[in-house]
Amino acid sequence: MTTQLAHTQVMTTVGQAPELGERCLLAIDTSIGTSVALGCNGTVWAVASENPRGHAEAIGTLLAQVFADSGVAASRVDGVIAGMGPGPFTGLRVGIAAAQAFAAGRNAPVYGLQSHEAVALAALELGAAAEVRVVTDARRKELFLTDYRALSWAGIPEVAAGPSLMPREGYEAVPGEMWPTTIDAAGLVRLAARRLAAGITFAGDQALYLREPDVAKPGPQKRVSA
Repeated sequence: MTTQLAHTQVMTTVGQAPELGERCLLAIDTSIGTSVALGCNGTVWAVASENPRGHAEAIGTLLAQVFADSGVAASRVDGVIAGMGPGPFTGLRVGIAAAQAFAAGRNAPVYGLQSHEAVALAALELGAAAEVRVVTDARRKELFLTDYRALSWAGIPEVAAGPSLMPREGYEAVPGEMWPTTIDAAGLVRLAARRLAAGITFAGDQALYLREPDVAKPGPQKRVSA
């Protein structure tokens, strides 16, 4: 199915994920663009919008589309994956909040994963390189970077450095680095399934903003003289 959303064509892709077993996992990521994937019984359906803004407007449409295209009932979801970034504050919190709300409605656990990990998984599984760097736009003339060195015994990318925040000016690219416009939510589903099968911990519930919020801490009150 193809639909139009915020001037971006959105198409459902279908792939195989044997690591799921009989699990039914939903993944949501808004760290860059908006992406949703649903994996059930070895099959994964994924939809995404490359629009770097409008996450709140896109998320409901994408969730409805992935359930409609898969034919899977929302009641079957037994775990929700939240992409924890790195990502800008405003966009990233939309996806995390949506994942938490859906999980609360289903009384299901939330599994936090670093968003860059799904991009690295796709690159490392191709076997074109033993190492890969994932780079995403952090806005404000900055970049988010994470370096991965290989896949672990459980098929999970191993972090070599990062995630980190650095200025775009003066940045020197490395061969084979990845610059995604959306996060592969289907990859998040597969990574979560592998972690669950291997008993490996998740990223936790702390969003990776990597910069301080704009809201300043209040200073001491000024004394008022009579």
